[in-house]
Amino acid sequence: MLASLRYERGPRLSAPFGARLRAAMDQRGPLCPGIDPHAALLRAWGLDDTPAGLERFALTAVEALAPVSAVVKPQSAFFERHGSRGIAVLERVLAESRAAGALVLLDVKRGDIGTTAQGYAEAYLDPASSLAADAITVSPFLGFGSVQPFVDAARAHDAGLFVLALTSNPGADQVQHARAMHDRFGSLSVAGTVLAELAALNEGAEPLGSFGAVVGATIGRTEEDLAINGPLLAPGVGAQGGDAEAVARIFGDQVGNVLPSSSREILGAGPSVNALREAAARANDAFRALVV
Repeated sequence: MLASLRYERGPRLSAPFGARLRAAMDQRGPLCPGIDPHAALLRAWGLDDTPAGLERFALTAVEALAPVSAVVKPQSAFFERHGSRGIAVLERVLAESRAAGALVLLDVKRGDIGTTAQGYAEAYLDPASSLAADAITVSPFLGFGSVQPFVDAARAHDAGLFVLALTSNPGADQVQHARAMHDRFGSLSVAGTVLAELAALNEGAEPLGSFGAVVGATIGRTEEDLAINGPLLAPGVGAQGGDAEAVARIFGDQVGNVLPSSSREILGAGPSVNALREAAARANDAFRALVV
C-alpha cells in the first residue's frame, strides 16, 4: 500500500523515491498536474495577483489535485515572485500536498557548483528544511558533475531528481543536440550524455530508480535512448500541445515510466474543486490507457 511507503518516524523516508513513485503511479495513475499560479490564471479565477490571491489559488489546487494524484508539481518561481509571503504559501503547498498522499516534485531547475549546489540541495531535499520536497528538477548544463551535490543529498534522504535532458524550449537544441566525445560513453549528444549518466545512477534499482530525466512532450520524436530505469517527466501536455498520442510516440516502450505533466489546461478548469478534479481525471485516464 502507498501509505506504508510514505514516512517513518524521524527524518528519513521509508523507501527510495523511485520505489515510492512507482507505488504512487500504480495506485493513482501517471498524471503529474502542475501548480503554476501565474498572474493570468489568478485573474481567470477572479483573484488578485497578491500573496492572498496566491494562497487561495494554490491551496484550492492542492485540495482538488493532491488527494487524487501520484505527484503534484508546484513551480517555485510563481511563489518566489511574491517574496517571503509567497515562500510561506509554498511551504503550505508542500506540507498539505504530502498530507493528502501526493508526492511533491518541486520545479526549481537549480544548477550550480560546489557549496552553492550543496546549499540548494539542503534547502530542497533535506527533510529538516521547510521547503523539502520528495524530488526537484535540476539543470546539468554546467557539466553533469555539477549536480553531484544534489545526487548525494537525494541518496542521503531517499529523495529524487529530475534532470533536464531533452526540453522543447526555443533554442534548446543548440545545447542539447551538440555532440562531444565522452571519456565513459564515447560520442554522444549532450542530451545523450545526461541520459547515460542517469542510467548509470539507476543501475540495479528496483522497481524504479530515483534519478529521472525531463523530456518534453512536444519534442516530436527522438533517437536518444530513454531506457534509464528511472522516471521520465514529460512537461508540455495539454495547453502546450502534448497529448497521449505524442507521449506514446516519443517514449515508446518506456511509456510506463512517464509522468506526463499538465498545468494550464487543468488549472484553467478552476476555481471549482470538482471541475479541477474532473479535468485531472480525464487527463489521467488518457495516459493511464497507454500502459493498460
